[in-house]
Amino acid sequence: MDVPTALPGLKVGVVFIPYRYIALVLLMVQTSAVILTMRYSLTKSGAHYVKTSAVVMSEVFKVVASVGLLWYERKGTFAKLIGYLRHEMIDKWRDAVLLSVPACLYTLQNNLLFIALANLDGTTYQVTYQLKIFTAAIFSVILLGRQLDAIKWVALFLLMAGVSLVQLHSGDDKPKAHPTQGSTALGLTAVILACCTSGFAGVYFEKILKGAKVSVWMRNVQLGLFSVILGMGGVIYNDFETVKQDGFFQGYTSVVWVVVTLQGVGGLVIAAVIKYADNILKSFATSLSIIATGLISYFFMADFEMSMNFAGGTCLVMMATFLYGSGKELIFGAQPKKKTINMNLLPK
Repeated sequence: MDVPTALPGLKVGVVFIPYRYIALVLLMVQTSAVILTMRYSLTKSGAHYVKTSAVVMSEVFKVVASVGLLWYERKGTFAKLIGYLRHEMIDKWRDAVLLSVPACLYTLQNNLLFIALANLDGTTYQVTYQLKIFTAAIFSVILLGRQLDAIKWVALFLLMAGVSLVQLHSGDDKPKAHPTQGSTALGLTAVILACCTSGFAGVYFEKILKGAKVSVWMRNVQLGLFSVILGMGGVIYNDFETVKQDGFFQGYTSVVWVVVTLQGVGGLVIAAVIKYADNILKSFATSLSIIATGLISYFFMADFEMSMNFAGGTCLVMMATFLYGSGKELIFGAQPKKKTINMNLLPK
C-alpha cells in the first residue's frame, strides 16, 4: 500500500498552510499590487521619475535576490558561489549569450508596460494583457511545432472575443474629467506589443534551454544581468539629458520603490507557483487578481468605469484562462499528469 507523500507547507501553531496556497496568494497579491501601484505612481502620486531607470532597478533587485537564492540552493561558501557564477557566465559564455535575446525582449516588455499603465486603467490593462496566452500559443505552434487540442483553440477564440469586448468598452467611454486619462490607443498598442514580446521571449527561452540542467536562479541571474545592461542602454538613449540634469533617482518616492520591488519579485513568485501549484489553481489566482484589481480601481482609485461590455469581456477572458490552462481537468474530470518540473524553463 502506497503511503501518501506529505503535502509541503507551513505549520503555524495548530494551523497547517500548504505552500501551494501561500504561493497562489502571493501571486494574486503581487499581480494586482504591481499593476495598481505602477498605475498610481504614473498618474496620481505626483512622482515624476525616469521610467527606464525603474526598469533597470527592478532588474538589479531581481539579480540580487536570485544570487541570494542561488547561494541558499547550493549551500556552499561565497567563494564557491562566485566560482560557479564565473563558470556559467564566462567559461560558458556562448550559452549565456543566447539569453540576450529574451533579455532584450523582456526589457522592452517592461518599458512598454509603463507606457500602457500611464494610459490605461489597471483593469483594462490586466484583462488585455491576457492576450500573452494567445501570442505564446501561436509562437509555440510556429517555433516548437506544438499541437493544440480543440479545447485550447476554443479557449483562444474566447480570449480574443473577451478582449475585443473589453476594447469596445474602452472605445465607448466618454472622455473623463480627471487628468489621469491618457491616450487609450497608445496604451492598447503598448499592451499588444508587450504581449507579442512576452509570447515570443517565453517560447524562444524554452526552445534554447529545453533539456539544460541549470538552476532557475542561475538563469534569472543571467537574464537579469543582460537586462540591466540593455536597460541602461534604454536610459542613455531615451533619458540621458534628463538623468544628466537631475540624476538617475530623480522623483523616486516610497511608492516608486514599492513598484521596483514588486516588479523584481514577480519572476520569483511565478517560480514558486509553478513549483507548488497546478494550472487550475494558477488560473483561479489570475481570475481573482483581475477581480481584485477591478474593485480597487473602481472604489479607491476612481479611474475605472464598469460597463456591460467590460463585464462580459472580462468573464470570457477568465473563462478562456481556465480552459487553456486546465480544460481537460475541468470538463472531463481527468487527473492532471504527474509533472516533473524543469525549473530552468520557468518564465522570468
